[in-house]
Amino acid sequence: MAKNRAHQPATSQILTKRSIHLVLLSIIVSMFLSALNQTVVGTAMRTIADELGGLSLQAWVTTAFLIASTVSTPIYGKLSDVLGRRPLMLTAIVIFALGSVLSTFSQDMIQLAAFRAVQGLGAGGLMSLPLAILADMFAPKDRARYQGLFMAAFGVASVAGPLIGGLFAGMDELLWISGWRWVFLINVPLIAIAFVLVSRFLHLPRKRAQPRIDFGGAALVTLIVVPLILVAEQGAYWGWTSAPAVVCYVVIIAAFVGFIFTERYMGRDALIPLRLFSSRAFTIAVLLSVLVGFAMFSVMTTLPLYIQVVMELEPTAAGLAQLPLIGAQLITSSVIGFVYARLGRAKWIVVLCLTLLTVAFAILVTLRYDDPLWKLYLPMVLFGAALGGLLQGLTLVLQNSVDPTEMGVATSASSFFRSIGGTLGTGITFSLLFGTLTQTIPAALNSPAHSGPVADALAEQAKSPDAANERIVELLRGPSNQAAAAMNGDTSFLTGADARLSAPFMDAFNNSLAYGYWLALGMLVIALLLSFVLPNQPFRTASALQEMQQRGDLRSNATT
Repeated sequence: MAKNRAHQPATSQILTKRSIHLVLLSIIVSMFLSALNQTVVGTAMRTIADELGGLSLQAWVTTAFLIASTVSTPIYGKLSDVLGRRPLMLTAIVIFALGSVLSTFSQDMIQLAAFRAVQGLGAGGLMSLPLAILADMFAPKDRARYQGLFMAAFGVASVAGPLIGGLFAGMDELLWISGWRWVFLINVPLIAIAFVLVSRFLHLPRKRAQPRIDFGGAALVTLIVVPLILVAEQGAYWGWTSAPAVVCYVVIIAAFVGFIFTERYMGRDALIPLRLFSSRAFTIAVLLSVLVGFAMFSVMTTLPLYIQVVMELEPTAAGLAQLPLIGAQLITSSVIGFVYARLGRAKWIVVLCLTLLTVAFAILVTLRYDDPLWKLYLPMVLFGAALGGLLQGLTLVLQNSVDPTEMGVATSASSFFRSIGGTLGTGITFSLLFGTLTQTIPAALNSPAHSGPVADALAEQAKSPDAANERIVELLRGPSNQAAAAMNGDTSFLTGADARLSAPFMDAFNNSLAYGYWLALGMLVIALLLSFVLPNQPFRTASALQEMQQRGDLRSNATT
């Protein structure tokens, strides 16, 4: 009998099998919704930016979402440890729904950025709470298998997202609404399903403790993150030592010092308890999450744009072109959980995945604007395969290194620090991309590879004007900063233009984007070296709820 009990899921004495399945269904739908939102927008963004006028403002649309989700993630984690997972999940779903509806009716890029920030406030919970709930229910060894289901849902969303985004972006109108607006409106039926499932089925035992809520820590996290992203986003325009940048640095340092003192004062009730960093596994996993997040988001947010601008694919085709990355991630994430469960440890899989990710970036930085699309497939496959295993591994390490009463904090820490890195990666990559076009466009136009063909094409245009070339000819005959400004706004002038005239712009775009990828490659080299000192700890054999039940930390007959 004892042997049979040992092989039962760690939640078997706390939740029935039916309850476990219904809870899993509710949170898988919620995670699918969050994952779909992250992938569906990217492919449509060029169309959105061209219509609303401001391609360079795409960075604000992306980082506004990431800032809001980053700041809210640890708050959701801590509050869910105090108030329970269910009310926080429902709150996140409602806020996400509001942001989706508002984003649908945006009239310019500034409005879209603001409404995406509202979405981000909800997404912070949708991204972190499902994994915290899973940690409550299952021991790390069992959790690795179930996490594979979550990552499979993420993978399906990753496959469907670019295709759906490209399909809607390619439509002029659907039911009297612009096609790209359905990218946000498509969330509504999924939100309704997630809300019903969570409200009906997500009922977990409540904890006895009622700690204080760290409002000061939450405010100081905001003061750290917002200027950090602001200087990352605008540094290339302001100058990294300009007065606005220095003000941001001062605010960041002051807020960070204040945060340390506040968290020390709050102790166990802190938003991110400092004593967690006494664990070497936790500290290294946090650092790896930041570095991986930087590299991950630098690609995920720019690759759809690169494929459309440089590879000249339509939105729907651009979505299909991302299938190698998405398919590799889907396959790896679906099976890696069983590998983690079999090994009972995470270190060497993390090392392997970081190696693959580093190789992928080493290939990315060597790509030329005129390379065929198939040359992009190898780094895409390596990138997707690495992420499929890496994200699960880092989350398992963080959850395995903390007390079960702090599972929400640990899980949100994984998402929070990855989002910190991701927001920095997005901001700095876009800043370098659009901030260096003023140098890379003139350099491309003056290079021997382009100067002759451009001159020939301009001469032909003067003799036989072609309407498709009018805008690009106007830019080429004007000052060079005018051409860079055009690339920052509406890139539709490249569509249908003479290949000899558009080639310098694509070359410059490729070279500017490479600056961000080189930086990400450097981050990954550091991460790879750091991963070798990650402790190779075995996974615990009991779930968070089971451990708390054994210690008497759960309220009898109380669920939330």
